[in-house]
Amino acid sequence: MNPVKLDKAPFGRGKYSAVTNVTHRQWDDSFEVDFADGTSILELHAAIRKANRIAPSAGIARVELDHEFHHGFFVHYDNGQVAEVSWAFVRERAPA
Repeated sequence: MNPVKLDKAPFGRGKYSAVTNVTHRQWDDSFEVDFADGTSILELHAAIRKANRIAPSAGIARVELDHEFHHGFFVHYDNGQVAEVSWAFVRERAPA
């Protein structure tokens, strides 16, 4: 397995690879996302909260992988909000 990466591809240049696993890392409040091609990327929880407009007081209830298409994952919060995170959000830098 490859070491966890923090770098991302430029917007529109990321190569699709199915998401195989996602783990919430409480000690640094990030998600470790594993892909079928062996790549692992850290995504900060703050970035996911901001992109999905999740309330700052919301706590994580569970993390669910999209088992049908493997195109991303969902973060379910204790206040009923849900963050949808696609593979491209994790693998690509946002457009300028």
